Amino acid sequence: MAIKLQNKRSAEFSTASMADMVFLLLIFFMITSTLVAPNAITLMLPKSDTGKQLASRNIEVYIDAEKNYYVNPKGQNAQPVPYEELLFVLQGIVEIDDAEQRTIILRADKSVPIEYVVAFYDVLNALNAGLEESQRYKMLLATEAKS
Repeated sequence: MAIKLQNKRSAEFSTASMADMVFLLLIFFMITSTLVAPNAITLMLPKSDTGKQLASRNIEVYIDAEKNYYVNPKGQNAQPVPYEELLFVLQGIVEIDDAEQRTIILRADKSVPIEYVVAFYDVLNALNAGLEESQRYKMLLATEAKS
């Protein structure tokens, strides 16, 4: 006499939870990829012994090897900003900036002469002249850690 099992075993499994896992992984990678901000402009930064990693980034200004200025470049299609328009572009960004830490990060290629950094510093001084003491911006010069 054959014994019949009351609970039949099935070789199938539910894939409903698999879609949830893929969705969660997708969200995780989308969020972490926005936190990693790769340099949109290819620069060789100067090296420094005492480098700090910045937690937040407010306004970024790049000066590439061809001495072009970029303000908050996005991706590979970033357009250079002429030096004459640099102050007006920064004033437009300052109007909508609500960050507590008011800093402008300058990322200059190590081959850029110091006169271009000083020229940007003059633009920063002109920008700060129109702001209150507590609302003024500070400039940080980005460097690369020595290996």
